[in-house]
Amino acid sequence: MAQPAELLPGTLDLLILKAVSLGRLHGYGVLLRIEQITGGALQVQQGALYPALYRLEHRGLIESEWGISENNRRAKFYRLTTAGRERLGEEVASWNRLADAIALALRTTPQEV
Repeated sequence: MAQPAELLPGTLDLLILKAVSLGRLHGYGVLLRIEQITGGALQVQQGALYPALYRLEHRGLIESEWGISENNRRAKFYRLTTAGRERLGEEVASWNRLADAIALALRTTPQEV
C-alpha cells in the first residue's frame, strides 16, 4: 500500500468542510470520512483535527450539538452552516483553478515555451 500523502497547508479546512457537507458527523467521524473520501490517501491527525473544528465553528462555518455516537458515547456532532456551504463552494472553485493551472504547467513541453 502506498504511503499517505502529506496535507498541503490550508487544505485541512477545505477537507473538513467537504466531509461535514456530506452529513452530520462527530469529530472522529470527520477524520474517518476524510480518509474514506480520499481513498485512504490522506490521513488527518487528531491533534490537527480538533483545533481546526474549533476554528471553523468559531468562524461560523460549522455548528455543533451534543449527541450520542454509534458506540453510545457522548460526542459533539458537526454540520455545515449556510456560510460554511458558501465558503466550501468558494474554496472548491479556488482549488480547482489552482489544480488546473498546475496541471497545465506540468504538461508543458520545451517545444511549447
